[in-house]
Amino acid sequence: DALLEELSYLSAELARLMAGTRYRMSASRAYAQLCHDRVAELDVVAVRGFQTRIDFTERRLTPALRTCESFSARLEDLSQRAAWTSSLLTTRVDTALSRQNRDLLDSMNRRSDLQLRLQQTVEGLSVVAISYYAIGLVGYVVKSVHAEYSAIKPEVVTGALAVPVVLLVWFFISRLRRRLHDR
Repeated sequence: DALLEELSYLSAELARLMAGTRYRMSASRAYAQLCHDRVAELDVVAVRGFQTRIDFTERRLTPALRTCESFSARLEDLSQRAAWTSSLLTTRVDTALSRQNRDLLDSMNRRSDLQLRLQQTVEGLSVVAISYYAIGLVGYVVKSVHAEYSAIKPEVVTGALAVPVVLLVWFFISRLRRRLHDR
């Protein structure tokens, strides 16, 4: 983040520098073109041993113009490199954020799986606990009927009803879970 912030600052400085010098560089190019045009219009006669006005102007003006063009090209190149580097850093930051998000989602998926397993375990224990108490209630009913009808053996009836009671409890809990899940 600090590197990206520093690069953004440098890019802004480059943009400010380019904006500040663009007008001057354009004016220099226009002035050089004007000088070339004016000198070309002159009827210059070469005098032996002396430099012509065209030679004098070309020797002084052309290097200065090339320096201005080189400076502008360097600024443009720096600006493009800064933009490219900024893009790379942004991509790196985005990649790191994507990786963190992926890891977070993986962690959430693991927790969700653990919660589902825990819920299924609790449901299984609930089936056992509810069945235990239901069979106990059936046992009380059978014992009270046994007092009236001695032909019924409470242990046999309770044992015979244990499996159907467990299956009924499991069926109702499963049905309730599906209803809640469908919502």
